Amino acid sequence: MDDSHEMMSSTVAYIVSHELIAASSQLPSNKQRSSTVHALIHAFGFSKRVKILRPSRASYKDLSAYHTREYLDTVLSSDSSSDLETFGLDSSCPPFPLLPAYVSLVAGAALTAAQALITNEAQVTICWDGGRHHAQKGEAAGYCYVADCVLALMALKRSPPRSPNAHKPRIMYIDLDLHFSDAVSQAFVSSSSTRVPQILTLSIHHASPGFYPPSELSTLPDPDSLSFSPFTLSLPLRPGFSTTTVSRLWTIVKSIKATFSPDYVVLQCGVDSLAGDPCGVGNWDLTGLGAVVTDILGWGLPTMLLGGGGYNTTNAARAWAYLTSIALGDPLPVDVDIPDHVGLELYGPSFTLDVPKGMMQDQNTESYLQEVEACYEKVIHVLKEKINAA
Repeated sequence: MDDSHEMMSSTVAYIVSHELIAASSQLPSNKQRSSTVHALIHAFGFSKRVKILRPSRASYKDLSAYHTREYLDTVLSSDSSSDLETFGLDSSCPPFPLLPAYVSLVAGAALTAAQALITNEAQVTICWDGGRHHAQKGEAAGYCYVADCVLALMALKRSPPRSPNAHKPRIMYIDLDLHFSDAVSQAFVSSSSTRVPQILTLSIHHASPGFYPPSELSTLPDPDSLSFSPFTLSLPLRPGFSTTTVSRLWTIVKSIKATFSPDYVVLQCGVDSLAGDPCGVGNWDLTGLGAVVTDILGWGLPTMLLGGGGYNTTNAARAWAYLTSIALGDPLPVDVDIPDHVGLELYGPSFTLDVPKGMMQDQNTESYLQEVEACYEKVIHVLKEKINAA
């Protein structure tokens, strides 16, 4: 990756409100993460450098653009008598007091971010409370209650061409979360053999038997299969994957982007692949994550940054504060001290921005990396053929 490019000077919109923070901080899988993240970003002074956009609540009509009415009638009701487990509201996604507000606010935040890109109000939009990539049409799943990624992609898909006489906008969705973006990828699986879809999804994740979520789409693609679509892509990594591994394979991502030629990028920045996350699978470091985001922003395309997984709350705050600084074109040094603020004591013992290094062995062997590279050489060839034939 070449991060020596000149970062585009542009407006960065930051989607936040006290109401959104209050609801997101009740998320059972990540209690108080939202308040911790936004407090650190504010402590670094970024609130004064971004354009703050307050999200409107998504309406029932907005939400029903993707979700089923039966699910919405259940999840938006504080006293629903429905069989909650039918709609995924069980031990992994239990109901909580502010759930109806959470669903409408997180979806509204993603739609606000999308609209700011469409209207050129901002070149980069940030919504760290979003990125809920497991929520299905008719049920909650994987700690996700609302398909904000899907709703945002649908909004961008419906937007007018970026320039006169241009094709309908193309959107590249890139997912950096440890877990496969099953709901997003499935929502946009292409069934057309001739038309070029407007949305290409690429998930970079860990996949193995028994690892969540189970999906046939999470494995390394087979370009020789009759069912293969070069617009629904997975790049599965083995345990312990590090910056070295991701950096080596990043040329694949750049080749896909160059071939697809998107008009927008939606980047899900789940940080549960970082060293120190309780998931204990990834061994990525903050510098490596930042290099990836720097490279994507260097493409100069309207880009939405979303949150996602990340179960070490302070490391998630560190990571998203760092990525916010990158979006502003002024990256923080990773050894900078955490500013004095109400949550300072949470960042011990180092009290610095950097995520402590991990000791996991990278199990992505040379032979496996060569297998991935050979596979994606075929994938990109098929992608080129599909686009040129359209």
